[in-house]
Amino acid sequence: METTVRLRITLINPPAGVDFGVQKGRGGTYETIGKVRSNGGILTFDITVGLKPGPTAAAVDFSGPLVQGPPGGRFLYLDIGTYAGQPESCWSRRLKIPLTGITQVALERLAANPETVLETRIAGTARDGGPTCGTVKPFHGWIPIAG
Repeated sequence: METTVRLRITLINPPAGVDFGVQKGRGGTYETIGKVRSNGGILTFDITVGLKPGPTAAAVDFSGPLVQGPPGGRFLYLDIGTYAGQPESCWSRRLKIPLTGITQVALERLAANPETVLETRIAGTARDGGPTCGTVKPFHGWIPIAG
């Protein structure tokens, strides 16, 4: 039986004036949902993905239109600038957020309290001064927090 998991992506201080949003779909037919323009502060994206049994009893897998990648290597994309539908932006980037490190303990805490979400916090500005892009490194994982 498939259930759902609430996730929160928090971007810390991305560059102001740039649009960000969660990618729904793949290839050339994707859309950007939850789009917001940064003011240089914190951006938060609350989403829900499917959770289903993985290939082993201890493993889980993720599903749904927001989930990218193969089983065992699932991730989410944040679209940035022109990829988020901001044609005047000088940025055309994506941020790849792994769906790894979600433990059985975290899932049990989610099941015990429906208000709990799994949150990841990511620096929003790269060394070049533009929006963080590529695969998040280092990735600090997902932490259960009260919704």
